[in-house]
Amino acid sequence: MKRTVAKATLMAAIVGASGGVAQAGDYRHHPFTLVYQGAITKNEPGKVNLRPVEYKLNDLDIVANVYTPANYDPGQKYPAIVVAHPNGGVKEQVAGLYAQRLAEQGYVTIAMDAAYQGGSGGEPRNVDVPAHRIEDIRRAADFIAQYAGVDKDRLGVLGICGGGGYALAATQSDKRFKAVATLSMFNSGRVRRNGFADSQLNTIQERLRQASDARAQEAAGGKVIYSGDAEMTDERIAALPFEMYRQGYEYYWRTHAHPGSTFKYTTSSLLDLMRWDATDRIELIDRPLLMIAGSKADSLYMSEDAFARASGTKDKELFKIDGATHIETYWVSKYVDAAMARLSEFYKRTL
Repeated sequence: MKRTVAKATLMAAIVGASGGVAQAGDYRHHPFTLVYQGAITKNEPGKVNLRPVEYKLNDLDIVANVYTPANYDPGQKYPAIVVAHPNGGVKEQVAGLYAQRLAEQGYVTIAMDAAYQGGSGGEPRNVDVPAHRIEDIRRAADFIAQYAGVDKDRLGVLGICGGGGYALAATQSDKRFKAVATLSMFNSGRVRRNGFADSQLNTIQERLRQASDARAQEAAGGKVIYSGDAEMTDERIAALPFEMYRQGYEYYWRTHAHPGSTFKYTTSSLLDLMRWDATDRIELIDRPLLMIAGSKADSLYMSEDAFARASGTKDKELFKIDGATHIETYWVSKYVDAAMARLSEFYKRTL
């Protein structure tokens, strides 16, 4: 089935569903190209506003959206939250949704596109290296801490999916963050190394050789090799062994598609990804920690493992959203509301 037909079919199902599922938008018909349900369409006095911004990171142009609360007064002081997007995601999708919802709670928030990804600069495209993603979070903190009206002493971070793993790593050493939360945390290093649910342990060395060959080809000026399928038929999606990936392709390539979003990443990135882990030195986190995940998510084991290892803080909670899968926490209304209720309580207490 062609992608356009599949998208129309799935969208029809969403529109006809109960109020528990949020209808997505079309980036082509949105002034800020946002794709999440309830996205702000214009800046109005007295309401939550969105300001596209740009700043530099190691000579790369980084694009981001800053959300300000209703009746925002730059002469006042507001707590701020950095929101890090999932692997393959962009600021216009789930990161923007939670950034907007947190702004509705009175926070100044920033959702940025990672360097080499989305609308941000960097070549080759779609490099996915942990050190870069961690620095993305730190640089966003640099920027938002100097934004008019922000109280730099009340700075938090929310990492979603892969951004959750990188948020954990960033807060291990960057003590500007007073609180860290994750949603459906995805440990990119563990999965790229061991496979999802540790299903590829017997091919680690083979995949490292492939990554090494890809690096050598790039260095010689050859074609950049990518891992991760960017386009898949409905049949191939249905055949994927893990629900997170099946629903992920539907989210990123059907219901919440955006041109800056892609599953592919440079194969040479695996040289860094496969020797990294989101739980390395996690005991250095001494800040309040909230980890949120769906009770039915097949990625739940990653949050449970990280939570158990986070021994440096006594102020920690693992909150499981009853009935939710990994991707459903991105857009299903009742699950988003459940996550937001916990996040609101957490940040109110800690920031």
